[in-house]
Amino acid sequence: MDVFNMMSTQEEILEKELTDTATQEDRENHLVVYNDDVNTFDYVITLLMQVCDHDFLQAEQCTLLIHYKGKCEVKTGSFEDLEPRCTTLLEAGLSAEIQ
Repeated sequence: MDVFNMMSTQEEILEKELTDTATQEDRENHLVVYNDDVNTFDYVITLLMQVCDHDFLQAEQCTLLIHYKGKCEVKTGSFEDLEPRCTTLLEAGLSAEIQ
């Protein structure tokens, strides 16, 4: 293998690693909702169904985790997907952030 082929192979490997890292970072964002003493279970369940596309059971389970554990990762995805969802939850009165 000549030097040119070795360099192009190394460049391909580096490019793949960078692409894999960027893809992994997109998947590693988490929308976290925190417990509060204001919102009802039904309200939080409804919001999670509307904003995070949860079915009833998933929204109910997340709401119970929020209540008993203090927080729950309710959605995972790219920042571009999670940011408007987080904003909607914040505007609705929940305590949420993207981690």
